[in-house]
Amino acid sequence: MASTFRIGIDVGGTFTDLVCLDEAGRTVFAKSPSTPADQSVGVMSGLSELARRLGLDLGAMLARTDRIVHGTTVATNALLERKGARVALLTTEGHRDILEMREGLKPERYDLRMPPPEPLVPRALRIGVRERVKADGSVLVPLDEASLDAAIEAVRASGATSVAICYLHAYRNPAHEVATAERLRAALPDVYVSLSSEVLPQIKEYERVSTTVVNAYVGPAVRRYLTALEGRLAEAGLAGPLFIILSHGGMAPVGDAWRLAAATVLSGPAGGIAGSRRCVELLGVPDVIPFDMGGTSTDISLIAGGEAALSAERGLAGERIALRSLDIASIGAGGGSIAHVDAGGTFGVGPESAGAVPGPACYGNGGTSPAVTDANLLLGYLDAASFMGGARPLDRAAAEAAVDDLAGRLGLSRDETAHGIFRLINLKMADGIRLMTLRRGVDPRRFALLSFGGAAGLHAVEVARELEIGRVIVPTVASVLSAWGMLASDLRYEVSRTHVGDAGAMTDARLRDVFAGLDGAAASRLRSWFEGPVRIERSAEMRYGEQVFEIDVPLSDLDWEAPGLVERVHARFHARHEELYTYASPDQEVVFVNARAAAVGAVPAVDEPEIGPRDTAPVGTRRAWFGAWRDVPVHRLETLGAGTTIAGPAIVEAETTTVVVGEGDRAVVNRLGWLDIALRATS
Repeated sequence: MASTFRIGIDVGGTFTDLVCLDEAGRTVFAKSPSTPADQSVGVMSGLSELARRLGLDLGAMLARTDRIVHGTTVATNALLERKGARVALLTTEGHRDILEMREGLKPERYDLRMPPPEPLVPRALRIGVRERVKADGSVLVPLDEASLDAAIEAVRASGATSVAICYLHAYRNPAHEVATAERLRAALPDVYVSLSSEVLPQIKEYERVSTTVVNAYVGPAVRRYLTALEGRLAEAGLAGPLFIILSHGGMAPVGDAWRLAAATVLSGPAGGIAGSRRCVELLGVPDVIPFDMGGTSTDISLIAGGEAALSAERGLAGERIALRSLDIASIGAGGGSIAHVDAGGTFGVGPESAGAVPGPACYGNGGTSPAVTDANLLLGYLDAASFMGGARPLDRAAAEAAVDDLAGRLGLSRDETAHGIFRLINLKMADGIRLMTLRRGVDPRRFALLSFGGAAGLHAVEVARELEIGRVIVPTVASVLSAWGMLASDLRYEVSRTHVGDAGAMTDARLRDVFAGLDGAAASRLRSWFEGPVRIERSAEMRYGEQVFEIDVPLSDLDWEAPGLVERVHARFHARHEELYTYASPDQEVVFVNARAAAVGAVPAVDEPEIGPRDTAPVGTRRAWFGAWRDVPVHRLETLGAGTTIAGPAIVEAETTTVVVGEGDRAVVNRLGWLDIALRATS
């Protein structure tokens, strides 16, 4: 019987990664250059290459594909590049400036010259509508039809292609927003409509309006891309559904993804966390720092006790997005990061990137600026002939010319400049890890560094050394781990509601009723596109009475039928507060703000095949920089057998990634064929 496939696709700034997994656990992956103007071109090109590697044509492969899981950067790029839709905002009369007033704080409060952020919706397109719902959900001022008609005409005249609707206290009573949306869709059927009561039905006005506006801003682009890609895949013969990875790490079908487009802004990096959690399960190593270095950026997160943190305190490009997402820090450091000298004569690397086009100088696409990849080539870490398995040879002469130009401005030699680029980017990425660990009271030395992304293996050991981390793990799927991880992602649908009140005054029965309603709503939506078993995860956002911020408190493992439920929720909150902030105040009142339920459809994991004995001899040597020029052994990762030990300095190559093992370090090949590197002890 023919194998069936699952395919994961991650679109990055430089490459589009694709992974195909069959039911026996066999993994085949491919890369194709990303195509920023139309990401679907790179996706379809990559799928064709993946089919070729499977010995099939595209239609035959897709006909045997159970599902495709896709991480997209369409929303991210639209927001970062300010190329989203022209948005109009309909809001309660007298409240149209909430978006511009924000929370009354500046990112740099003592910088008197800092200009105010430019809102996504200019004031002329923020339109007040006469209506008012009170905080308890009762109607104070009915929705005024004449005012609404005037607002709709103003939207029509403005040429807006997307509308955000955010009325005061709509999280309590969405009737006015729903009625407005119906009238708007009838009058302007081609306009994308985003309701705050659907996007974020929670208290806090600025967070709600900002998130709804972001959803409206990126929604049309996400809808166009996903519906077009879905159509192209169907025409090519895809048998199964297309799912989109969301920022919280779960996945959803295309229709749900474009309706809640703001939930896709961390779509690609979320796949990396899913892959990292799968690595944790396979290795039994509960504490890891996922370190994902690609061509344009590096994403850093933290998995402690086997769990990745979720946060609703995220933003992107200066915009507040209060939807829950995985806690990921992204810095402008990648293989395409450009080295430069600033106006003050300071040597720096990034955040500007050469991207996919033209790319680093050594790509031979016309780039002339020296990038990190150029430095790695000149230091001997990369082999010009075998890059991308030989499919994309590198132009050493172009890299030399680019680095020589920078070296002349710095008054350094070519070798010194290349090593300076390498050293600076490592320090920058180490600082990013410090933000996720030391500044949160976490000691990185008790974690292993999980290295993935096409460029990470070149830098992971030195980044770990900078932080005194003693262990680096490099999976065989490191260069495509985000796409691979998407295949281990569960389907997920979240529902939240605001229930502000003293948690102590809430009875056990009332608390059960609150969550029963959320459980039913979440499970019902998930079952509309998932036939397997569904589990429910519960949590609450709570705070002490005098606080202005909430913390997320997991509640799934409580016994919900036993008496004393509210007291146990109280205790869980106090314990969580102490865990995060080192203290708790059991005598203070506890305010229950938001209840949240997530319906999760678990996707069965496929076992990773273990490897047996293989050839362990190096395939050759290469001259590379390890404090001085050295001739070091070069190994092929695919040929190394379990238990093989490699003493550094050494270079380990795979088709789409290269791993540098430092002097005195020791790399062991584990039962899965992955590299487990122990760093030399430092004084």
